[in-house]
Amino acid sequence: MTEPQDHAVPVAVSSAAPGSGGNAVATFGRMIKFSHTVFAMPFALAAAALAARDHRLSLSRLCAIIIAMAGARTAAMGFNRIVDRHIDARNPRTAKRELPVGAVSLNAAWSLTIISTAVFVGAAAFLGKLCLALAPVALLFLFGYSFTKRFTFLCHLFLGLAIAGGPGGAWIAVRGDFGLTPAFLMVAVLTWIGGFDILYAIADAEFDRTTGLHSIPARFGVPRSLAISAVLHGITGGTMIALAVAAHLGAPYLLGIVAVIGLLVWEHAIVTPDDLSRLNVAFFNLNGYVSVVFFLGTLIDVLAR
Repeated sequence: MTEPQDHAVPVAVSSAAPGSGGNAVATFGRMIKFSHTVFAMPFALAAAALAARDHRLSLSRLCAIIIAMAGARTAAMGFNRIVDRHIDARNPRTAKRELPVGAVSLNAAWSLTIISTAVFVGAAAFLGKLCLALAPVALLFLFGYSFTKRFTFLCHLFLGLAIAGGPGGAWIAVRGDFGLTPAFLMVAVLTWIGGFDILYAIADAEFDRTTGLHSIPARFGVPRSLAISAVLHGITGGTMIALAVAAHLGAPYLLGIVAVIGLLVWEHAIVTPDDLSRLNVAFFNLNGYVSVVFFLGTLIDVLAR
């Protein structure tokens, strides 16, 4: 996943060397954009809450779901930074990322990725044989995303599909089966992620075109990309409404969905072909609110029943 602008804390190579304690942890956190966990984690927790309505969910299983999500995301981001390090070094927007400037060594990045992968697989094993069997499939999508922009403009949807595995996996971890409810939730996540990843890619459209990388903005231009993103987010809203029917959800959930749809409409209202200055607000702020509001609406509905 790309971001419209790297405006986090500036990287200091000397202070980020392995073994420098808190500074090293902070540098690794910046490298994998740990704060962006807020986008995916709430949907997985919402799936777990829905699945647990008629199934027991122990604290240890809930912790394993959280650990699996964190491990999978960290492994995917670490792998992405490794695979894209040469591309990032050539892109003015990403040239100051931790690997291109040497704040994190390649060996350290590989170590983080391998350890995180092991943590994910271990948590999946704890959650059951089916979760363990599906872990390689999840990793295939999570790692495979990093290569998709080299050959297809549909890379945004591939990313959405990879992240949509989170709520699907959380449902399976609780119930050991699959059904219409997790399927609707996965479609909602796929189209939501795909829609706002298109917005991120607008910032790199010209760079992608000149370097032979693929994205919807690079292929179709800004106006059409905004329209495609809006259509995907329209599907997100419609799928969330359909989920209310499939999962027999009530007023708290529906109120949350009204707020989510309002946030998505706002996101597209503040980003226009003539004014892209608020891409950061659309990404960092509004989409973070979308996932949290969805989770709270779902959790309150489950608890109320």
